[in-house]
Order: sequence, then C-alpha cells, then structure tokens
Amino acid sequence: MADTGAEARRSAVYLLDQILGEEPRLMSELLAAGTLDRLPPDDRARAQRLAQDTLRGLERADRLLQKHLRKQPPLTVRNVLRVGTVELCQGGAAHGVVNTMVNLVSGHRSLGHLKGLTNAVLRKIAAEGPEAWPALRAPRLPKWLRGPLVEAWGAEAIAAMEQAHFAGAPLDITAKGDPAALAEVTGGTLLPTGSVRVTDAGQVSAMPGFAAGDWWVQDAAAALPVRVLAPRPGETILDLCAAPGGKTMQLAAAGAAVTAVDTSAGRMARVRENLDRTRLKADLLTQDARAVTGTYDGILLDAPCSATGTLRRHPDLPYAKDGSEFGDLIDLQSELIDHAWSLLKPGGRMVFCTCSLLPDEGEVQVDEALQRHPDMQVDRDAAMVPGVDSGWLTAEGGLRLRPDYWADIGGMDGFYVACLRKQG
Repeated sequence: MADTGAEARRSAVYLLDQILGEEPRLMSELLAAGTLDRLPPDDRARAQRLAQDTLRGLERADRLLQKHLRKQPPLTVRNVLRVGTVELCQGGAAHGVVNTMVNLVSGHRSLGHLKGLTNAVLRKIAAEGPEAWPALRAPRLPKWLRGPLVEAWGAEAIAAMEQAHFAGAPLDITAKGDPAALAEVTGGTLLPTGSVRVTDAGQVSAMPGFAAGDWWVQDAAAALPVRVLAPRPGETILDLCAAPGGKTMQLAAAGAAVTAVDTSAGRMARVRENLDRTRLKADLLTQDARAVTGTYDGILLDAPCSATGTLRRHPDLPYAKDGSEFGDLIDLQSELIDHAWSLLKPGGRMVFCTCSLLPDEGEVQVDEALQRHPDMQVDRDAAMVPGVDSGWLTAEGGLRLRPDYWADIGGMDGFYVACLRKQG
C-alpha cells in the first residue's frame, strides 16, 4: 500500500530544516525558489500546511518531546519528531504518521541509527499527546520579539495576539464587484469592512470566481488602506511598494489611473499575473520607489517593514528573522515617506501603512513625519471607514489593527494605517 502523505511530510521536514537551520530562510523564499514544485498540488498544500502548523505549535511540540529525550538529536530528527508530534496531536492516524517518520529517518544516510528513537518517541506521543496538547499554553513569541511587543501593548494584549497567531488565519478575499454577492457564491461571510471570509476553503484556484477574476486573496486588514484612501474614478494614484498587487487591484477596480511601483521584477510579474486574471489595468514600474518622479492626486505607501503583523499567516518569520534589520527598515520608511510626500499634489492625500505591530513602524513614523513636514495633517475622519471600530483609532489619528481584534470570527493581520493630507 502506498504511504499516503509521505512526500508531504518529508517536504515539511525539509522546510523546517531550512527555516530553523544555522542560516535561516523564509518560507516565502523557499517556495519562490521552487522547493515544492515537484509535488502535486494536494501534497504541496499539505506540506506547507504541516510546516506552518508545526511552527505555530513548536513550543508545545518541544514541551511534549522533552519528556522523552535525554539529549537533543540532530536538527532533522528533531524536526521529524516535531512534525510527527503536531500531526498526531491534531488527530493524525498514529500508524501512518509514525511509519512515515521512521522511514524518513531510516532512509537518511547519517541518521538511520536514530530510527529506533524516532519510533519509540512518536509511539509515546501517539498515546499521550492528544490529551496533553490542549492543556498547554498558546506558544509564545521568541523573546527578541515578545519583549518589544509587550513593552508596546502590554502582556495581556500580547497573550491574546499569541492565541490568535496559534489559531492561524482563515481565507479573506476582496471582491472586484459586489462583496455580498461574492459571499453568497463562495459560502463565505461578509465582514463589517467589506471583505469576505471563507473557512475551509480548500484549493484557492478551484473556488468559484477565481478563474474569472472576480476576486483576489487579501487579508481584511490589508484591504483597509485603500478603503481609507478612498480613490475616485480618474484620479492619478501612485501605489508604492505594490507587490503582490492586492491594493493595486483595489485601486484599479475603483476606476483610478494607477501607477504601481516595486523594486522586484519577480514580484512585479505576480502583480501583472493578478491584473491579467482580474482584467484590471495599471501601469507597472520596476524600480526603487525613491526614484519615482511626477505628481499624483493620491499615494498609497505600503512601506517595507518587519511584517510582524502577519505572523498568523507566516509563522516562520520570528524564527527566520532576529530583528537585526529593523533599524534599517525604519530608516527606509522615513525616506519613503519624505520622497512620496514630494510627489503629492497640494490638497492630495497619502496613506502610509505597514503590516507591523511595532509602533516605531507606525505611530512613531507618523508623529515624526508631522514634525518634518509642516504642510502635513492627519485626516482622522478618513480612517473611520464603514466597519472600523472607533477603539482602533490612535492618538495621532491613524488606525492600529491587531491580530486579537475580531478574535471571535478569526482575527485579522496586524497593520498600521494613516491618511495624511497635504495642505493646498
């Protein structure tokens, strides 16, 4: 009998080896490099899901495993045990999971002698783990990230965010047309801000309306910056740092004349693919946003950032990063704000946003930009689009979105959004 799931499990272990190794790599980089391309679509999705679930539950898995390990085995064996533990504790069939993991270790040239350990440990996990798993706390963020976030939002809020991270994220989509009609067609739920949320979506490309270009995948929080900018038909809108193009499509769907800019040719190819599928139009420029010229009615600056607000979807981030690049990102954001401001027409508005939970990449950036630019004002009213809770409004007039908001319906990504108006 074929070992169903074997290749997906093997690939999940490989992903973890790369993400948690001595030279950590992001999962997005691995996928873009074609790591899973040899797998059929179902196995590809399963491998990615197993790796993500294991990263989300890494602390729990390690707590269960430490009872049965006198010393830490090599990383690959540890990751075999981690993937097996998470799958067993989520209800995976013990026979299939244990056999696959033992075979994976026994087939490894330098690790085969640890197949007996693998078998013994996972059989103990199969017996004890499913009952012990839910009693463990929600996994905590690594200390290097948890410390600054606790300082910003308090321990109670961070604990709630960690619970949201552990729960993962449903699929949010943005309609090109009527979101209520899209919710009905897809069996999704219309969210207060106009996004549609789908649970247990399965293969995205097989969902109704995908091939026809009726919608695109976009977290509900990520859809709010364009709603705050409120583009009008015929307006010239500059979309800086545009890839992968969700906001570009929103702007184009509103009838604006959009110029989308990103430094990466590969990422801009994705923007073009998305525009072609949805039959929307925008001018695409592959260049540094700081080199853009011209004047525009409106600007959307979705600045490069730590991406700490997206851990529900990208649980590899706190393991593949260590925060060392955050200072450079914060400086870059300031440069981008200043240059974008020089391109905005008097009376125009610019939305600055980051998918970050760090105030230095949101509230603090706007406070400092206001000091540098006397003709800049925060438009508090623009932030209060339909469905936004007034409690999300910050002191300087932006929106602070957090993963623990809407916790009862699946949460949202962490974002900061502010609408800045240029005096005429």
